[in-house]
Amino acid sequence: MPTLAIDNLFARRSIRAYTSEPVTDGQVEILLQAAMAAPSASNRQPWHFVVVRDAATRAALAEAHPHAKMLTQAPVCIVPCGDTAIAPDFWVQDLCAATENILLAATGLGLGTVWCGVHPRADRTAEVRELLGIPEGIIPLCLIAVGHADEQKEPRTQYDAARVHQERW
Repeated sequence: MPTLAIDNLFARRSIRAYTSEPVTDGQVEILLQAAMAAPSASNRQPWHFVVVRDAATRAALAEAHPHAKMLTQAPVCIVPCGDTAIAPDFWVQDLCAATENILLAATGLGLGTVWCGVHPRADRTAEVRELLGIPEGIIPLCLIAVGHADEQKEPRTQYDAARVHQERW
């Protein structure tokens, strides 16, 4: 029987159109709390998060990333970043878990999000690092647009039994 958590998983969709309604500081804090509740290898927690509200900076990020034009509409962009000094081997996995927690928490709050990959593309990484003043050794994983959805998408699963292997390949 589905639960609220499972329903939330299926309801999470990539939203690329946003209203002008603001996202509150409290909502952003909940998203960041959810991010930092993610599992982390050896509990190293190699994450940092840049919260971008400034319209000009969001526009510059949208210009820098070929698939992030929605940042000109979304009132918030969260940039999860990994500290390679803290977790040189598993920072990507830790930050991906934190990012998914943000996406799911946003759905639970009635917000829309979309994840636009930055790492491992060197060109995108360099441009985001420069625009946001991110120091060396800290790597931006992605850009997350956050806002109130101006489009509706039905919940779904993309389950494919052909991709499931029992016991062995």
